[in-house]
Amino acid sequence: MTILTDTPVAGIDDQPNENNKLMIALDVDGTLVDHDGHMTPEVRSAAQAVVAKGHDVMIATGRSLNATLPIIEKIGMERGYAVCCNGGVTLRLDPALESGYEIIHKATFDPAPALKALRERLPNAKYALEDEDGNFLSTERFQDASFGVESIGVDFQTMLDATAVRVVVFSSENTSEEFNEAIRHIGLSGVTYSVGWTAWLDIAAEGVTKASALEALRRRLGTDQANTVAVGDGRNDIEMLTWAGRGIAMGQAPDEVLAVADEVTASVLDDGAALVLRGLL
Repeated sequence: MTILTDTPVAGIDDQPNENNKLMIALDVDGTLVDHDGHMTPEVRSAAQAVVAKGHDVMIATGRSLNATLPIIEKIGMERGYAVCCNGGVTLRLDPALESGYEIIHKATFDPAPALKALRERLPNAKYALEDEDGNFLSTERFQDASFGVESIGVDFQTMLDATAVRVVVFSSENTSEEFNEAIRHIGLSGVTYSVGWTAWLDIAAEGVTKASALEALRRRLGTDQANTVAVGDGRNDIEMLTWAGRGIAMGQAPDEVLAVADEVTASVLDDGAALVLRGLL
């Protein structure tokens, strides 16, 4: 594993030439922005410069669509693609479109089996579900910035009857260790899931990850696998970092994320993403 510094020489063979565009996948929370949602001027200017250079820059985030759009705007993306909901939703960006984007892929699933199993083991947890129309249904007045819209309070049965793009589970009454143990005990099947930094769980359709959505885009663009770069910090980035020709973990990432990365940059608090992006110019 390579550690990036302020004068990076690592990965120099991966640097683009004038006729060789890179496909660059960027996580948002913990990578482009800190955990308060703040993007520093250094990260913003570096991201804007890479976009202006003409590389295929793609946001790849667990955030839902409406929480992703402000990040796209901040880094100056007007054309290209973005992956939301941990691979559940893929956007094509084009200023000629009425909204500036269109949804080109959406992976839905039946959340009922997973929700029933989770509710039995974690009866006091909070549950939220993004449906196929982009609405968020929630219990316990559950709201998070990653939803991008105001959640609608519903009873649990209504959630069981919905078709989901994304399910989120949060427990304020359990430590992250207790929460992880509960998830392991449940043995969720028929879905893809990742556990966050705290007692937080994201669920998508089976086989759907950031990596699966990015691979579909790579094939669409005809990009060579060796010209793919990904930067992330969370457990939901593990598949993406493994998929990329050059997978770069943020310095504050947990051990299991660091273990799959080709390189490690500085933490989000030290503008690690800017360091990577400047090295791609």
